[in-house]
Amino acid sequence: MTTNGNSRGSKILTSCLLCQSRAVEEFLDLGRTALANKFLTAEELSLTEPMYPLKVGFCHMCSHVQLTEIVPPSAMFEDYLYVSSASDTLKDHLLELSDVVVERQRIGSKDLVIDIGCNDGTLLSGFLRHGVRVLGVDPAVNLAALARDSGIDRYVGFFSAASAQEIVHRWGPASAITATNTFPHIPALWDFVTGIQTALAPGGVLVIEAHYLIDLIEQGAFDTVYHEHVSYWALGPMQHLFSRAGMEIVDVERLPIHHGQIRVFVQRKGEKAVHRRVPELLEMERALGFHEFHTFQCFAEKTRQIKSDLHTKLHELSQAGKSIVGYGAPAKGNTLLSYLEIGRQVLTYIADRSALKQKRYTPGSHIPVVPAGRLLMDQPDYVLLLAWNFADEILRQQHEYRRRGGKFIVPVPNVSVV
Repeated sequence: MTTNGNSRGSKILTSCLLCQSRAVEEFLDLGRTALANKFLTAEELSLTEPMYPLKVGFCHMCSHVQLTEIVPPSAMFEDYLYVSSASDTLKDHLLELSDVVVERQRIGSKDLVIDIGCNDGTLLSGFLRHGVRVLGVDPAVNLAALARDSGIDRYVGFFSAASAQEIVHRWGPASAITATNTFPHIPALWDFVTGIQTALAPGGVLVIEAHYLIDLIEQGAFDTVYHEHVSYWALGPMQHLFSRAGMEIVDVERLPIHHGQIRVFVQRKGEKAVHRRVPELLEMERALGFHEFHTFQCFAEKTRQIKSDLHTKLHELSQAGKSIVGYGAPAKGNTLLSYLEIGRQVLTYIADRSALKQKRYTPGSHIPVVPAGRLLMDQPDYVLLLAWNFADEILRQQHEYRRRGGKFIVPVPNVSVV
């Protein structure tokens, strides 16, 4: 990876994160946005808020999709407000993943499992049920304080080639390493893979879960793009990365969580036979044109259409005197608010279950975040569902609001009212 610095503190990429070629071409510009998880306190509203360009490019050499300008990870992850346990759906999913890994790898009480980007320890709590030794790796100091009494050992810092050596020295090598919704965050890919090779015991497995590029493109999920997500992974580029490092993808599954992810199992070459699902998915990616720039140009056009359709719907409701608020304050919602230039003049507030975000304000748009119970107190006419990837769960939770006549606006993949 080659970068050029600029006065804003971000880095403009001059070569591909994966293959280092200079053949990366931009296809989507979402404008200048604030950092998606940097929710503000009331006192911070009067301060200058950093804004960074949010642009996505395609590498014509290796087909990897990536941001063309990146923000240093230290600016985003050392104080972090997203917690996995805020969603019942995600919590159940992560507990199921722990069961899968233990059974698949036949992990016992003497084995160590490392979770990179362990957040509040939800996944590792699943491994603890099996009596497994666990270690969480995460740079977020505030989340470490929240999880202090969980019984989970924690390395507070970024996972890298250097920190992997320290981790192995203190805790030993891992039989399994998990990285759920963190692999797209990593700009220094080769440093990360070197760390994996150091920390992974012989015969051990790396399990990655990440948004799947095919689902993102097919759904028009442009709001999945924000500065934390440096890479947008298809299986082909991921295979290229690990193959060059003497490792291979031995199995892959498509998952419905977050409206489309892949779960990838990686081991050293020759340690396990490659499941037929791997070549089948690679062939599907090629048949769908995920090696062609035109595919991503069409995605950019769909993004512009969603913006137009949602603007039209919100304007119609406003002109009719309808009250509108938001529900869910995920990072992805801030990309949508920023790109559509939606502020407090459109959404009075955003309701969310996370106590860490309540009494704060959304980055960039400065919309107040309030407890979820406000919906029933106020009974607004319409709710813009920013956390649309958990639509089924949220619609169930808000059954009473809907029974009273309240309606949700779902922005992606097509603007609809339910």
